[in-house]
Amino acid sequence: MKPTPLLLAAAICLLASLAMAEDARIGALEIVHPWARATPKGASTGAAYATIKNTGSVPDRLVGGTVAGAARVEVHEMTMDGNVMRMRELKGGLEIKPGESATLKPGGVHLMLLELKTPLERGKPVKGTLVFERAGTVEVQYDVEAVGATPSGHSGH
Repeated sequence: MKPTPLLLAAAICLLASLAMAEDARIGALEIVHPWARATPKGASTGAAYATIKNTGSVPDRLVGGTVAGAARVEVHEMTMDGNVMRMRELKGGLEIKPGESATLKPGGVHLMLLELKTPLERGKPVKGTLVFERAGTVEVQYDVEAVGATPSGHSGH
């Protein structure tokens, strides 16, 4: 029996969907494609990203989370001041307004993974949680992409 092009295309789509991080939902919040960058051996920090959509009628705040292998996770913002990169924790968390989305991405707001016990390895997803002020805690699984990965690789998801 010879596989047809349609059968091959269906198999490829199925495998691609299995390789992607699962979206998550809690209340009116939808977490789309959570992912993290791989870290070099010996690195004690890392970063994770996602898009959070608020489909509800009240604002909520991302106030933290967890990632397996990290002692703590903080919501951070990276800005440029001339040629100087500045990183700071968003003490009050990140507001997600009703009907809007917040995108955590390299070069902006992200989750800072602190005191990593083991490196994040490309292709080896990690489990964690996101904690919201109103909605509570939701489990997520982060795809681990290459060290220099950018969100452009996730635009179709």
